[in-house]
Amino acid sequence: MPCRFQIRQPLMDGLSRIKFVAWRWAAASKIGTSHIRNGERLQDAYAVSVAGDDSVFAIVSDGAGSAEFGAHGAWLVCRMLSFYARDWLRDNRHPPSDEVLLDWIDNIRDRITMIAERRGSKPRQFAATLAAVISTPVETLTLHIGDSAVVGRRCGEWDVLCWPENGEYASTTFFVTDDPEPRLNIQRFTPEHDAFALFSDGIGDLALSHVDQSASPQFFNPMLRPVDNADAKGRLPELSLKLGNYLAGPDICERTDDDKTLILISGA
Repeated sequence: MPCRFQIRQPLMDGLSRIKFVAWRWAAASKIGTSHIRNGERLQDAYAVSVAGDDSVFAIVSDGAGSAEFGAHGAWLVCRMLSFYARDWLRDNRHPPSDEVLLDWIDNIRDRITMIAERRGSKPRQFAATLAAVISTPVETLTLHIGDSAVVGRRCGEWDVLCWPENGEYASTTFFVTDDPEPRLNIQRFTPEHDAFALFSDGIGDLALSHVDQSASPQFFNPMLRPVDNADAKGRLPELSLKLGNYLAGPDICERTDDDKTLILISGA
């Protein structure tokens, strides 16, 4: 299945590269209180992969609540895209081309269609969003479909790399399974960001300012500080557990009743 995409120019100029000690990350995904009340399962999924010390891939996917198999769709999107990205980064120090990325999305859509047919269902019943980042010593890129988001830190300031996109009507958005093609945005940046955060729409109102479409330093700076200061490489299990407890706690659940997924990545 073909997909349409948009490519936007980088936010910054220059080809300098910050020398990272190692990428390390914490992540958690917690079910929303509205889903608990309705007897529904967690619809979000995520995946993170680190290749060596200088390349990282991460993805967040949010299954549509109106789709019967939305949670499965989110899991499939994360599983397949992370497989392709890990395989690519194992042999390359630069991100894949647009053509390769489009092939990956087409393959994911074909896989969902095949599974839907086996279940006597339709691909739209596996509807899920996508927000992903691939950062290498050569270039950083983001892929984006729907209302999840990606932000990056550069020189201590936070850039919104993927702003959430909503559909024509309230509470609607775009999905990987959209027919005839998904609204895929590919953006490329010079590799100057030393940290990233990816999150589903349940975090968006807490972390973003809709007035000027900016990321909130008051939210991200204290969240990233423990990851910045960690000595270990790769996944940080203890910080991931603490992050999960925080996302499931009253301070967050009183402000949003949706599923909440947050990935925090630092190379500082």
